[in-house]
Amino acid sequence: MVNYRYLGNSGFKVSEITYGNWITHASQIGNEQAIATVHRALELGITSFDTADAYANTAAEVVLGDALRGQSREDVEIFTKVYWPVGRKGPNDAGLSRKHIRDAIDGSLRRLGVEYVDLYQAHRYDYETPLEETMQAFAEVVRQGKALYIGVSEWTAEQLRAGHALATELGIQLVSNQPQYSALWRVIEGKIVPTSEELGISQIVWSPMAQGVLSGKYLPGQPRPEGSRATDAHGGDRFIQRFLRDEVLTAVQRLAPVADQAGLTLPQLAIAWVLQNPNVSAALVGASRPQQLEDTVKASGVELDADALAAIDDALLPVAETDPEKTYTVSPKTRPGA
Repeated sequence: MVNYRYLGNSGFKVSEITYGNWITHASQIGNEQAIATVHRALELGITSFDTADAYANTAAEVVLGDALRGQSREDVEIFTKVYWPVGRKGPNDAGLSRKHIRDAIDGSLRRLGVEYVDLYQAHRYDYETPLEETMQAFAEVVRQGKALYIGVSEWTAEQLRAGHALATELGIQLVSNQPQYSALWRVIEGKIVPTSEELGISQIVWSPMAQGVLSGKYLPGQPRPEGSRATDAHGGDRFIQRFLRDEVLTAVQRLAPVADQAGLTLPQLAIAWVLQNPNVSAALVGASRPQQLEDTVKASGVELDADALAAIDDALLPVAETDPEKTYTVSPKTRPGA
């Protein structure tokens, strides 16, 4: 079964393997297969589920809500997000204004079929809305009982510090950040993690397998496998390109003996690696079929020894991205439109 970890400096626990439905639900796979995969996740001990209103322009929330219908609400932890344009994508259908947050939380709850979400997250930082307005709107959501905790995604260290200060002043808990993190993308280690540790904020990390590259299925000098993320025209191919250089793919192949020595598959090794970071509360994993989850959940509870961690660094650090300045380039400087 899957282990649990506290989320930030709170008493709230989440499954350290968390199911995320970006790209897959209402995009890559049909609803019947998506629902079967969610049900298998539950059977395997995954109880935390992450989505966003922007995924498939709100349709992913609907699929997740359908998949969880009939499940005891107290037995699952549901996360969603707000920021990117949704719905008709009008002038107030994006960003982190009070108006959009108020409309967005009600829409998410309706689509998910629940009265509250456990974690409501700012999907990016909104440079066009005063942070005070955003945090006041989140405080209203919490006080109305529509969300229990507040999180963010891909905020900088300075934004985390300012948001945490306002949350404390308003009497709500900012408990998490959701950044990209893997053995090939380590940009949060320089500033985000130390700041988060100081503030009592955890990381819920996405792409722990570097868009699937750390699975070892992409080989240097070889065509990309059909049906893989690298050939996905729905958007997955945009994010994976940075990792498809031959020197990166060659380095990943050097992990095979490390995984063998640890008794793990390469995907399990990649997920176990991010979970070695004590500031990480959960690794987000997606799946297009139930069998994929049966492999990845086995990374829960794994402790990699010093030799394994050193071998991973030896193989990947020369090709990994470690520049903390990259964390300042994620949120758009202007609010995204349609």
